Amino acid sequence: MKKSLAELVFIPLPFWSHLNPAIEVAKLLIKHDHRLSITMLLMKSPTMDSKLDSHIESLASSKSDRLNFIILPCHYPSSQTTTMTSFVEHQKPHVKNFVSKLIDSTRLAGFVVDLVCTSMMEVAKEFGIPYYVLSTASSASASLMFHLQALYDECNIDFAELKNNRDGELVLPSFMNPVPIRVLPDMMLDKAEFSLFINYFRSTREAKGIIINTFVELESHVLRSLFDDKRLPPVYTVGPIVNLPSDVGSGGENNDSDEMIKWLDDQPPSSVVFLCFGNLGTFSEGQVKEIACALENSGIRFLWSLRQRPSNGKNSITPSSYTHSTDVLPYGFLNRTAEIGKVIGWAPQAAILAHRAIGGFVSHCGWNSTLESLWFGVPVATWPLYSEQQFNAFELVKELGLAVEIKLDYVMDSTDQTVVSAREIEMGIRKVMEHDSNVRKRVQEISEKGRKALMDGGSSFISLSRLINDVIENIS
Repeated sequence: MKKSLAELVFIPLPFWSHLNPAIEVAKLLIKHDHRLSITMLLMKSPTMDSKLDSHIESLASSKSDRLNFIILPCHYPSSQTTTMTSFVEHQKPHVKNFVSKLIDSTRLAGFVVDLVCTSMMEVAKEFGIPYYVLSTASSASASLMFHLQALYDECNIDFAELKNNRDGELVLPSFMNPVPIRVLPDMMLDKAEFSLFINYFRSTREAKGIIINTFVELESHVLRSLFDDKRLPPVYTVGPIVNLPSDVGSGGENNDSDEMIKWLDDQPPSSVVFLCFGNLGTFSEGQVKEIACALENSGIRFLWSLRQRPSNGKNSITPSSYTHSTDVLPYGFLNRTAEIGKVIGWAPQAAILAHRAIGGFVSHCGWNSTLESLWFGVPVATWPLYSEQQFNAFELVKELGLAVEIKLDYVMDSTDQTVVSAREIEMGIRKVMEHDSNVRKRVQEISEKGRKALMDGGSSFISLSRLINDVIENIS
């Protein structure tokens, strides 16, 4: 039976925001077509994330008919500082070894590699196997980077110099509005990191196709420019792919999950604002106090996922829950807000966003979180922290009208120089919780369109079928 199936090899990046969407894409593919089988090659996290590594081990021990997980060897000494590029390079011999054995027992139809793992394309080329690139970011982010890569290669423009003109703007063919330089992805302003990403996107142009977790109805203007670009391989939109509550796997300190859901059960519909900033989001003590003051002054019900920064002496970059949140919150805050709010550590984000009591979401604007909020029809107040999140926030607020602004250009760093005032935060919370706002209506419309996109005859359903047909043709 296995020999008769078209086999895909997935190589995801070992970060929650990359791994979870890759798994969901794989599940969607084998559900969509019985002719496919997928092997996912898993790398242990280079960031010393023990919870992620435990999750990866649990995946490898799970059993599925047409979705198999294999953990690649990894023998880095704990004292060695590892860049993502060297980490992926280290895995190439292991991938090559595995694929050489797989070819004898399967009909290998292609690789699907994370955009940051594009160096794995060399392995695919060596075996003469087509490869596809999976982007877990927005199509707007992909369009931006393809545009910059072309300008860099054809016009020798050094975009790292943009940091000297933070008040300037960039005109992009895929955006209707000029984009402020201050909201461009932070890696653009670092010459070495920007060069790496230029290489990723340059390599992606050689792929058989680009798979993006989005849908036409959400990013129509951007996608039109990608579809029309003859210098790009076919673009396949397969979203919105989200971790639905029963599938939430970004595991953590979830002992209190039942308690927080029970607390939400007692709140009126759409009455609670949820504050959550992803797997890495943390704030200084001064900023925590400003958020607390904003929540208390607003009088709005809240559920706040508050996380502590890793200690300087730890190798892990992953935040943890406070042992005593009273150490950073204003004196008496928990007592004064006990009737209207709850401060928690790790949060089962999808399960919370799915709850009828949630009326607004203060978010870091990571793409997965954005799609989850849209899926459940919950409007966002933007508070980006790092990577391309500022760019996402700008797209949501200015291009798509799907969010309200707390900040568009906030950057989480170790200097803690920027503190958003309680007044700004309170204004954003009040706006996102307005029940009859245009933003809320727009979000609910897009939510419905997103669900239809995945149904039979929907835009992503059709795109997924095109992708699968292309994969099958590889072995015909």
